Amino acid sequence: MTAPQLIHGYEVVIGFETHAQLATHSKIFSRAPLGFGAEPNTQTSALDCALPGTLPVMNRQAVEHAIRLGLALGSHIAPRSIFARKNYFYPDLPKGYQISQFEIPVVQGGEVGFYLGDEKKTVRLVRAHLEEDAGKSIHDQFPTESGIDLNRAGTPLLEIVTEPDIRSTEEAVAYAKELHKIVTWIGICDGNMQEGNFRCDANVSVRKPGQPLGTRREIKNLNSFRNMQIAIDFEIRWQIEQIEDGHAIQQATVLFNPDTGETRAMRTKEDSADYRYFPDPDLPPLVIAPEWVAQVQADMPELPRHMAERFVSDYGLPEYDATTLTQSREMGAYFEEAAKACGQPKLASNWIMGEISRRLNHEEIGIGAAPVQPASLAALIGRIHDGTISNNAAKQVFETLWTGEGHEVDAIIEAKGLKQMNDTGALEKIIDEVIAANPANVEQYRAGKEKAFNALVGQVMKASKGKANPQQVNAVLKERLG
Repeated sequence: MTAPQLIHGYEVVIGFETHAQLATHSKIFSRAPLGFGAEPNTQTSALDCALPGTLPVMNRQAVEHAIRLGLALGSHIAPRSIFARKNYFYPDLPKGYQISQFEIPVVQGGEVGFYLGDEKKTVRLVRAHLEEDAGKSIHDQFPTESGIDLNRAGTPLLEIVTEPDIRSTEEAVAYAKELHKIVTWIGICDGNMQEGNFRCDANVSVRKPGQPLGTRREIKNLNSFRNMQIAIDFEIRWQIEQIEDGHAIQQATVLFNPDTGETRAMRTKEDSADYRYFPDPDLPPLVIAPEWVAQVQADMPELPRHMAERFVSDYGLPEYDATTLTQSREMGAYFEEAAKACGQPKLASNWIMGEISRRLNHEEIGIGAAPVQPASLAALIGRIHDGTISNNAAKQVFETLWTGEGHEVDAIIEAKGLKQMNDTGALEKIIDEVIAANPANVEQYRAGKEKAFNALVGQVMKASKGKANPQQVNAVLKERLG
């Protein structure tokens, strides 16, 4: 393990609390639907509004999603867990308390592993517990009043809490990206950060090496990886400046302003005792039978780390390629289909990580929406590998496939006249003519100047209108020059 990264002599300590909205059909304790962007207070039930006489009923699908996460992260699935009431008073919390888990959460321990550059990092988890979301206060629609929208009230959440294992902003972002990948990969959360379905709170503190943990400040509701980077960097600098100026850090909840790139204190941070947790009398203990866990385990998809290991062992890919190609299940499946069809896994990896990823990023689409299907990419790679076309010609074919102007690789090659010249006799004739026409370059090459050889290769490629096989050109030209 590398030494801790120090900033002006201070070590950074970060822990995360992530709220993943579970991809269920209804809310955690009621049958009310879940729909982002619906008219305010149209996705609610009597229970969500805390009307008298209503009782919560546990959503089985939410529990199953929690089990899936625990299995994915190597956690302990508690055979018996309990729900508690977390008491606080906000206008958008209609009951005056939030149903959550405290002493005995459903998911306990586990870890998230990821790479930061070439170094393997591991962040330990404390727990992941089920809870309901609160509603939303709206302050910008009425001149002198605030509105309350209870559409989110009762939305099922899984709060994933880490140990304070993270030591830099880069690690924090890498951890959050890896967790985001896992929850979307196993299908328990759609991961849409803009809609608040994957929200991260970062607990940030600084200390001199060897000292006890410093006082933390919690940055709430970071809804993009870019904002996460900026917010944590600012908070680190701010805390160090405060300490250096002789001020004590006060435990607080802070908000990040993306317009200014700064954090600001919202309220003094509460401790668990302030919430006066006690077991919810309306909900019995949550009991998870071993048979249920086994059933969920049998239905689990291949996990990204296992798929990456298989790509290394089965296809001979470098670890970097395998990790990159397993950023999503769709990308992993795309690579595997193309690699099997063309028999050239490294070439397939290069194209997916290169040209295809560049186009996807530029057009802001996922690989599932890529116009070039795996079979077409495999056919293109096959024509590169067998020498039918050059790499430059392949880019022209790819462009035609991507824009939809053509759909069959061989037909595009034929229509555009992109076949490489593989007639040795014709190539030798062109090379002899280029040598005769460029005596100065020939003499310079024979005198040891490599650039002169490259100039001759360029002349041959120009004379062949780009159709000569570059490898063949190099071989024949060197033979002719002696």
